[in-house]
Amino acid sequence: MMRVLEFLVALVIVAALGVVAAVVMPGSGHVERQLVIGKDLRQVYDVLDNYRRLPDYAVLRSYDPHVQFSFSGKAFGPGAEVSWTSTDPKVGNGGLTIASATPDFDKISPTTKNASIVWNLDNDWRGMDKHFTLDLERQGSRGQLTQVTWSYDVAYGWNLVNRFSSMYIHGDPDAFVQFSLNNLQNVLAGIANVDYSALIPYIEQTQPTPVLLVSTSIARKDGLEGLDDATSKAIGELQAAAKKLGVNVTGPRILFTTNYGDQTYSFDVALPIDSSTLTVNGQSEQLTAPTAAPLDTSAPADASSTAGAASAPLAVGSRDRFGRLVVDSNVRATLAFGGAALKGVWNGTFAGVPLTRDMLKAYAQTHGYTFDDVVNRPYDIIVTPEVKDAGGNITAYAKYNVFLPISNAPAQTPEQEAGIQPPSPDTGEPATSGTAPAPASTAAAPAAAASAAQ
Repeated sequence: MMRVLEFLVALVIVAALGVVAAVVMPGSGHVERQLVIGKDLRQVYDVLDNYRRLPDYAVLRSYDPHVQFSFSGKAFGPGAEVSWTSTDPKVGNGGLTIASATPDFDKISPTTKNASIVWNLDNDWRGMDKHFTLDLERQGSRGQLTQVTWSYDVAYGWNLVNRFSSMYIHGDPDAFVQFSLNNLQNVLAGIANVDYSALIPYIEQTQPTPVLLVSTSIARKDGLEGLDDATSKAIGELQAAAKKLGVNVTGPRILFTTNYGDQTYSFDVALPIDSSTLTVNGQSEQLTAPTAAPLDTSAPADASSTAGAASAPLAVGSRDRFGRLVVDSNVRATLAFGGAALKGVWNGTFAGVPLTRDMLKAYAQTHGYTFDDVVNRPYDIIVTPEVKDAGGNITAYAKYNVFLPISNAPAQTPEQEAGIQPPSPDTGEPATSGTAPAPASTAAAPAAAASAAQ
């Protein structure tokens, strides 16, 4: 009987010691990791203020390659949500919600020094009020670096079991922060160093449009004059073909970029027409969207859609390797557009179009929009041509709408949702962070515009 009593007393003493130990343990937990990333603060902020890139850098996929993610709530900023499910107990089920982002996305500028984003966490880790805080600080002599401090905080309250779990905060929570932060650096390394802070992009749902097009190219050293000459020649061919086919041109010229190389710029010049059914060689032909060209293992690949065209002339009325209708030796007919496209506006000479295109690509990458500029070529439409005086000086800038076809995107960009309007030629403000375009006599060649984006 005495031994039983001694055992019970010892049990009470151990339990009391456990309670005392739990009481004196901290009521909250904190762990943080820090890393300096070679990217502008705006790009880092944009990646972290939405969850579309989270599967690319969160450590969850390293634990379980089959983890499933789903997105809900807002597409960007506070209210955006992501959840995941996994059969791996190390990953389990959980979710994140962006609770706050300071300052607002439209207040982030090249002079912004600090920003902070808070994610609320819902998973099976013990504790309450679990959240990640991502503090961003601009660093570097030119402000080109961003220090990211990723911290995890949790409250344990008076739950004694939860308080004991503070001993393991350097387990799963610490590993999540450390490995995800390293992966974030790798994801950002794949995004071009392009300042798009003054870009105001919109997402447009484009409709399939019948077009006639001519594939051409220029040497980059020929600059804007070479581009104008090649474009004018192609438009002349397209207008002649439209007249022969009995169709009407319904809009301004469209330029599809097929290869913006170091030495050569290859592109398709297109004009929209009013019929998707053409009569060629006495046969009625229904236009279709172009398809990816089959791989040709017998010859080196060429990014230009003109590759292989010179080897053997195609019969009028046949289809080329992209499935486009052959109208004559140079002119093709197809259905262009269809689907979502990210649109940016450039007011100036054509020299600014390539840089605007690079801005759209970088913006799409930070916001998690998918694009393939080999299968679905970027393009630009001249909305308003430039005006020159008798001396050849530009008195009014041209307006270009630059498009990047995208997928896996929301209905609107954050700027679009907030009602922020793109600049117009009347404002005299180009749609980039640069100053107003140079006059025609000093305008940069396309090669110069490309080098500015690198």
